[in-house]
This record gives sequence, structure tokens and C-alpha cells, in this order.
Amino acid sequence: MRLEKILSDRKSAILNRWFDRTIKTYPEETARFLKSKKNRFANPVGNILSQELESIMDGLFQGTDLNIIRPSLDNIIRIRAVQEISASQAVAFIFLLKSIIREELEQEIEENRIGKDLLELESRIDELTLLGFDIFMQCREKIYDLKANEINKRTVGVLKRAKLVVEDPKEF
Repeated sequence: MRLEKILSDRKSAILNRWFDRTIKTYPEETARFLKSKKNRFANPVGNILSQELESIMDGLFQGTDLNIIRPSLDNIIRIRAVQEISASQAVAFIFLLKSIIREELEQEIEENRIGKDLLELESRIDELTLLGFDIFMQCREKIYDLKANEINKRTVGVLKRAKLVVEDPKEF
């Protein structure tokens, strides 16, 4: 049996475990909330995680080009980039998929000799993780740029109100 067929048969179980383990990377109270609310308006983060994890998983399992998967990954990473977590914590959820697949397919791995296909899938997951890291860093750079611009605007505004900055140099 080919790996794609096995993964397709176990998709729901793998996805549910990946979602559960991903939300466990959040503080306990947040994780409980993310898991309990299914409404996309009451719980937009949980909804985005659920939808985008499925999209990412489908793309990985079908061998889709990672650039096509990127928007789904981007949606998750953007959420994590605004949180007070490190880059490694932000992308760690991707690595969780590897261990979940190994646990879920333990018997099939031994019986069906799908090791080579599994290694190829794990390499794609590693590549996706690196892509996720790049996205995280781009998001953080944007956040820092926005903060710096806001501080600059406030500083200039204070200086203008104190009449320490003149907009028209001819006024001197």
C-alpha cells in the first residue's frame, strides 16, 4: 500500500491529533478556549488553525509545491508572530506532524516498507518548517517597522507641539 493511500485513510485522526497538539503549545486557558469554540466569529484563531492545518496537511500529503501551501502557513505564522513567543516556538507546530505520522502509522511503516516515502514526506515537512521560519521573521520585521514608525511619528508630533521642530525651514 502506498503512503498516500495510508495517509488519506488516516487523515482525520492525524489532523485531529495535529490540531490538539498545536493548541497545546498555547497557555492552558487559551488552549481550552481554542478547542472549545467552533464558531469562526467567536473563535477566529481556532477556526483559522483548524482550516489551515488541514490545508497544509493536504498539500503535504499530495506533494503540492510548497509555494502553493505558503498562504495557509502564512495565516498561522502571522497569528503566532504577534504573540510573545520565539521563532522556534512559532514554527514548532510543523514538526509535531512528523511525530504524529510516525505514531499513527507505526504498524504500516514496519509492515509495508514505506520508509522511503516517509523520509521524502519528512523532508518536505522540514522544508515547510524553514519556510515557516522565513515567514515568521518577515512578520516580526514588519511589526518592528510599524512600531518604529509609530514611535517616530509620536516623537515628531511631540517636538512640533513643543515648537522644537519647524516644518518649513524658511521660518528660521
